[in-house]
Amino acid sequence: MNNYKILIVDDDKEIRIALKEILEKQQYVVVEASNGDEAISKINNDIDLIILDVMMPNRDGITTCIEIRENYDMPILFLTAKSTEYDKYIGLSMGGDDYLSKPFSKMELLARVSSLIRRYRVYQNKQNKNSPLENNYIYIKDLRIDKYASRVYKNNQEITLTNIEYKILMLLAQHKNKIFTLENLYESIWHESYDYSVNQTIMVHIRNLRKKLDDSSKSSQYIKNVWGRGYCIEEDE
Repeated sequence: MNNYKILIVDDDKEIRIALKEILEKQQYVVVEASNGDEAISKINNDIDLIILDVMMPNRDGITTCIEIRENYDMPILFLTAKSTEYDKYIGLSMGGDDYLSKPFSKMELLARVSSLIRRYRVYQNKQNKNSPLENNYIYIKDLRIDKYASRVYKNNQEITLTNIEYKILMLLAQHKNKIFTLENLYESIWHESYDYSVNQTIMVHIRNLRKKLDDSSKSSQYIKNVWGRGYCIEEDE
């Protein structure tokens, strides 16, 4: 039994029932919410994953996701009838970790759920390991990364990053001067075999990370795009 707790947020009761049945057969603990407000009231640190419908009345999934990300970093799987690249871009840029388009198969749902929870648990375990205080920070010019608290500061002002954005920054920061291809990034962070189709997803996360760091591709203060090869963070001179 895994006993991982999943919050399903969807205004369609039939979809909630169907998802709950699938997940409970795999021993997941399921919590339901019919709208964004109810979801916010039910979220706590015991939730391991949120399945969040995009198209809901009043407070939609994107708005709900933004509010969740102010306090929590558990993975969010968007569920939607929309499947255009732009829709996926919006969902990922607002803090989502993955996207599942309707209609979907039972096996695809379970695979994505399992993958997201596994990656999140691996990430948490690494972050919870105690380390000496003097080794708790990584500095990149005016950026300070607090490895223990998983927080990033620029000029002592905290920058709010999604789980994936933080992982990308940490990976590059811990291996300064090493060039990571998209394949390297995907396999190191997602812990899955690389496929060319995921390139757009990776680049969206990098683009959003750079935007939050105010690190345009032209100035490249922090994350360097090595043309035709990949990305790296250079040692400070």
